[in-house]
Amino acid sequence: MTDTPHTPPPTAAPHHERPFTGHPRRWEKERARALRTGHVRDHTCSADCEPVLVHERTPWGWLAWTVPGDGRPPEIPHQIGVLTPAATRAQRLALRWLTRRPAQHITLATIPGSLRLSTACVALISLLIGVFAARHGIPVDIAVPAALLAPVLAEHLPDRLDTRALEHARVVEGDVPCRYLQRLAALHTSLVQAAAGSDRYEMRRSAEIGQHVLWDAADLLQTRDARAASAELIARERLMAQLAHQVAQILKYTADDNAPGPNQFCTPARTLSPSSSGARTATLPGLRPARTSPLQRGTLPMALSEAGPVARSLDVYLLFAHEPYYPAAAQEINTTVVAAASLLHPRVRQPDGACIHALLVRDRLPGEIVPLSTLTHELDGGARWPEVGDWETVTEDLLQLIRDHDCDALNLGLPVIARALVCNGPHAEIRAIDPASGTHRAYGPADRVEVLIEVGRQLAWAESGSPLWPGEGLLHDAS
Repeated sequence: MTDTPHTPPPTAAPHHERPFTGHPRRWEKERARALRTGHVRDHTCSADCEPVLVHERTPWGWLAWTVPGDGRPPEIPHQIGVLTPAATRAQRLALRWLTRRPAQHITLATIPGSLRLSTACVALISLLIGVFAARHGIPVDIAVPAALLAPVLAEHLPDRLDTRALEHARVVEGDVPCRYLQRLAALHTSLVQAAAGSDRYEMRRSAEIGQHVLWDAADLLQTRDARAASAELIARERLMAQLAHQVAQILKYTADDNAPGPNQFCTPARTLSPSSSGARTATLPGLRPARTSPLQRGTLPMALSEAGPVARSLDVYLLFAHEPYYPAAAQEINTTVVAAASLLHPRVRQPDGACIHALLVRDRLPGEIVPLSTLTHELDGGARWPEVGDWETVTEDLLQLIRDHDCDALNLGLPVIARALVCNGPHAEIRAIDPASGTHRAYGPADRVEVLIEVGRQLAWAESGSPLWPGEGLLHDAS
């Protein structure tokens, strides 16, 4: 078996991992300003705290970072905004308006609330102009209303302009949504930079599709619940990863003076086939806690359907855990992802495999990764498994197929908590105990969704060269 690790292109990794990645002095300057003028994020923060935000503008939108009190740069943006695809000049000016520095407020002892400093300045200037106008013969019934109207506009007009400008942007907040969109934005930035340095159609088109994917993902994160949108988010990340991989391939071929013809995407050198099939191994990082607002949804723009070879039809996948095995030293494989069609392989117990396949693909979304535990949940907690098939024998047969190189799979070494989450139903909660302190930590549906998103990201890189091969001689679906 030959395993080829699939990792993001080197150019994609550094983008947006920290504020102003390419301009560290800019971050130090903004941090110093924040320490002088606003509240930084530290252990004293409560839910009502409004820490100062540092906005980093990008070609596709912006990232808003908080300033931690310990001096370290933040790892996750506080807010991410995505500009509408094919934005006009006026809409890009709206982006600059939304990312302006926050207005300074002053508090008056005799008046409740606060007042913008700009409003106070406009009120003073309009008063002086009104007095000057009255002295020069302008009627009072004109000068006084104008003097009163100016500060009212200065106080309320910015909020109206904010509302209008937000019609052309999608804004996402919260650690879980921002972490997902941060990964997607890093990939899209690599596409934008590649398109800026090239006059090739493929580069420009990839950047355009990437902006649509980023916009649609932000719309999903703004309008839908995590469990309802997780499969669609995974599919979008897979598509963005494929775009980034193909752009990296074009850059590689161009550097080698062996670029393909115009308007054609490069095909990676390794294509899995029956003679070169194998399992693709990935190890997920440790599970990060997900404790903030849920992920949400939107719809793919019509322009995405014009993506050509990139926007191919995406299959449904089965994820199942099993007893660990060790194909190499210090390499544990305890969870596997296969294409749904592998259940139709003649070497899998039939008709059980075909019946599970029918259940697996029914009413699913393209690209959805369905854990075996989700099927158990849908079958009344497993009580109806006998009506469908022997899932234990089917999964054992799938593992044997993989080890005999008769189908492709993504092999995973999930951490303990992540594996426990995918082994339980979509609404289950897992409690972990720290033996040192005796404290309890609860992991729930949002954490399970994040594990599946991370698995989807690994699957996207594994499938950059070719989709998972389900095997040969597949049976017809029993459905």
